[in-house]
Amino acid sequence: MNAMTRRVVIGTAAVSMAVSLAACGKAGDGDSAAGGGDSKTIGLLLPENKTTRYETFDRPIIEAKIKELCSDCEVKYNNAAQDTETQKKQFDALVTQGVKVIILDAVDYKATKSWVQQADKKGVKVVAYDRLAEGPIAAYVSYDNEKIGRLQGEGLVKALGDKAKNANVVMINGSPTDPNAPLFKKGAHSVLDKQVGKIVYEQDIPDWSPDEANKKMGAAVDSLGKDGFQGVYSANDGMAGGIITALDKQGVKVPVGGQDAELAGLQRILKGEQAFTIYKQIKPEAETTAEIAVALLKGEKFEHLTPTKVTSLTGEFKNIPAKLYDAQIVTKDNIADTVIMDKVYKAADICTAEYKAACEAAGIK
Repeated sequence: MNAMTRRVVIGTAAVSMAVSLAACGKAGDGDSAAGGGDSKTIGLLLPENKTTRYETFDRPIIEAKIKELCSDCEVKYNNAAQDTETQKKQFDALVTQGVKVIILDAVDYKATKSWVQQADKKGVKVVAYDRLAEGPIAAYVSYDNEKIGRLQGEGLVKALGDKAKNANVVMINGSPTDPNAPLFKKGAHSVLDKQVGKIVYEQDIPDWSPDEANKKMGAAVDSLGKDGFQGVYSANDGMAGGIITALDKQGVKVPVGGQDAELAGLQRILKGEQAFTIYKQIKPEAETTAEIAVALLKGEKFEHLTPTKVTSLTGEFKNIPAKLYDAQIVTKDNIADTVIMDKVYKAADICTAEYKAACEAAGIK
């Protein structure tokens, strides 16, 4: 992980609003369908609420940064609760209201092509956040998701230790409608296919559902037997929780990895139930997205924020300005030096009564 991302301090507290810049969007006043007010409005559409990060971190950080950069800007927020049709209605409503910039974290990236094309024709700029949507996107901010998959693979290999080269591994992958899921899978396979014995069972899980992951893990144990595998790749922490519950029910104890550094995942890591997670610093991702959105609203340049170019997953849309952040593996040994040091969670949040002894053993106070 580079030094820059290590230094970034994460917090959910509202960013100071002492900086009050000139009013946004003056050039566009009057051309809004809603009579001018919405030329100071940014739409924010997030995909689901099963993963705790969106409501806990992404939304408040983005909203606070927009307010800091543009004190009289308004954010119109909606969460699609994992429903593509709901998100389409939310997106279309913003366009109809005359909103000129929309931050979109898509439920189903393939479905967005026609929405974004229609919006583009009306001069509406769309910033793809966390997941790369299809269509003529103005900018994209996320992580190097294939690299995250490689980190997940490396984390599991390390957790397996000397057993890795002969280990049978179960892979529980993310949602097929999330464009990041195949990238995580590809990255993980690039490591696991070379460094473990065999992938013996693999499933994609719709909606990243912990309940479905639990069922599939149960099916895997029934199919392979309790000794038929030595490790489990889980694409995120939420599903890892469901997987570990299924394993506990059958009396199976093997390394399970995850992603997102969720509170429950960190607590499972401290108790020895989960081997590792992947820590992605949300604050720089969220704040860069807010900066780009405000620049688009003001008609300002933002090239300094998007140093790379990406192509959409279908290959149809090329040279999309992008910023991709790094991530890192978190185990029991470095929780204190990562998520606690960066103030994602306080030690008190993690070290509740049930986890106090585990925290002390890990040197977390």
